[in-house]
Amino acid sequence: MQTVQEIAKQIVAREGGYVNDPADPGGATKYGVTLGTLQRLGLDLTHDGRVTEADVRALTRAKAEEIFVKHYFEAPGLAGLPVPLQPSVFDMYVNSGANAVRVLQRLLIDMGYDLEVDGVLGPLSLRAAHAAMAAAPAHLVDAYGIARRNYYYALADARPASRKYARTRDGGKGGWIRRAEEFISPRFHLTEAEHHARVAAWA
Repeated sequence: MQTVQEIAKQIVAREGGYVNDPADPGGATKYGVTLGTLQRLGLDLTHDGRVTEADVRALTRAKAEEIFVKHYFEAPGLAGLPVPLQPSVFDMYVNSGANAVRVLQRLLIDMGYDLEVDGVLGPLSLRAAHAAMAAAPAHLVDAYGIARRNYYYALADARPASRKYARTRDGGKGGWIRRAEEFISPRFHLTEAEHHARVAAWA
């Protein structure tokens, strides 16, 4: 079983280095940590009395991993989830914040559990997650990964500027889709033809 620190290292590697894409609402980002996150946490890494893009550039892998474990795993209570679910939910929380929990809550509601979609892992959500894992131990992780993949496609449907993250220039699977499928069993991966059909309306 992977430790949360090992998962954090993989997330940092998956996120990559410094970028500042105008199409990305997160703005200046390094290892998946945005300028907004550093400002929210008050992390003045350059010790100049301000938290700016320079602090994003100064961020180390080790500091990014520390931020993820403390603020994206421990703070939202992901440790309370069934262990097999933790890597995918953690990875999505880094990528999409509390939407990672909302995706899980909607999935659990679809499975018949009485919950609110509020993005918070309270006792009811955690109890439902454990009950769902006990009821479908061979399927829940894949179901979550598929729901996550669907979330990314829907986000790109609604926000054309984000489509480049779900579809490559040659029409293949973009980074969001490949990332979601890292946590889905191969038998549930979309074929290239299925992916092309899903994004055909984007033109």
